[in-house]
Amino acid sequence: MDKKAIETDKAPKAIGPYSQAVKYGDMLFCSGQIGMDPESGELVSGGVEAQAEQIFKNVQAVLNEAGMDFNNILKATIYITSMHDFAAVNNVYSKYFTKPFPARAAVEVSGLPKDALIEMEVIAGS
Repeated sequence: MDKKAIETDKAPKAIGPYSQAVKYGDMLFCSGQIGMDPESGELVSGGVEAQAEQIFKNVQAVLNEAGMDFNNILKATIYITSMHDFAAVNNVYSKYFTKPFPARAAVEVSGLPKDALIEMEVIAGS
């Protein structure tokens, strides 16, 4: 099997030596997305919920480029800078998934790129 980089201009460009996602066989490994607007290259304003909404737009763009959608997500990992924001993030998250829900981890971290409040990476399969 060959690995293939997935790239779209509808999600923020990689800001380092990595791909937005890599497809390997039927699996898609998506790099972490922060709440960055792909056009301006800046974090969206409005706090953790607004950043989470933008993350889902970014993830959707990458999934769509690979011919997938949220139903293909098997695992999500969420990094947040404060567990006090967990309920707000969960509210946004719950709008995008139905049963059976993907496996998930949520981890509090001391910092994220561009001082983002949240970052999410996903693994999807077709």
